Amino acid sequence: MTAPVFVVDAVPGAGTFVLEGPEGRHAVSVKRLQAGEELVLTDGRGRWARCVVRETEGKDRLTVEVTADHEEPEELPRITVVQALPKGDRGELAVETMTETGVDAIVPWAASRCITQWRGDRGLKALAKWRATAREAGKQSRRTRFPEVADLMTTKQVAQLLAGADFAAVLHEDRDHPSGALATAGLPEKGSIVLVVGPEGGVSPEELAAFEAAGAKPYRLGRSVLRTSTAGTAATALVLGRTGRWG
Repeated sequence: MTAPVFVVDAVPGAGTFVLEGPEGRHAVSVKRLQAGEELVLTDGRGRWARCVVRETEGKDRLTVEVTADHEEPEELPRITVVQALPKGDRGELAVETMTETGVDAIVPWAASRCITQWRGDRGLKALAKWRATAREAGKQSRRTRFPEVADLMTTKQVAQLLAGADFAAVLHEDRDHPSGALATAGLPEKGSIVLVVGPEGGVSPEELAAFEAAGAKPYRLGRSVLRTSTAGTAATALVLGRTGRWG
C-alpha cells in the first residue's frame, strides 16, 4: 500500500513539520496514522516530500519528519480534456475519474446543447466543486501533481485552445466518420494533446465547424457511444497508453 497523500501550501524541504487543520484531522481521525507510519506531503503542483510520523496530538495534529523531498516534472505530452457541462452531478463524476486516470487539465465548456448552464453564483459554486473534486481525487489516487481546472470557456475560447495544441480531437459519435478512430490517430510524443467531449445532445454542426477550422478533427472512440461523463476518461486512458505515459 502506498503512503497516503496530504496537501499543504508549501512542502517542507527538511526537518520536522506539523500537519494540522483539516488535513491533520484527516490524518489523525480518519486515517488514524500512528508514529512510525509514512505519509506524503504535496502542494499538488509537483513538489512533494516523503515523511514519517513522529507523534500525534489530539484529533487534528501530528508531527512528521521529512525523509526526502522531490520535484515531479510535468509529464509529456500534456493531456487536456475540454468537458461540456453534464447534467446533475455527472460533472463531478467526470472530473473524479479523469483525475484518477491521469489527465493534466480539465476545461469546462458551455456548449450550445448543454442542458446545464453555469451563471452567476451558481456557476462559481459549480466550478469550485469541480476544483475540490480534482483535489480530493488527486489525493485519493496518490498524485502529487493535480489537474488544473480552468474557468468556464465559450466555444470561441475552446477553438483558440485547440488552435495552439500539437494534436486536437473532437470525440465524435459517428463510427463511420472519415477521420477514423482515436486509437489509430498519429499522436505527438511531446507537446500538448486536447480532447473535446460534447454534451448529451452532441456537438452542434456550427461548433464542429469552428473546431475543425482550429485544427481539431472528429474521431471516434469505439463502436459504442459513451456518455459525456465517461468519454473523457476513456479517451484519456487510450492516449496515456498510446503515448507511453502508461508503461
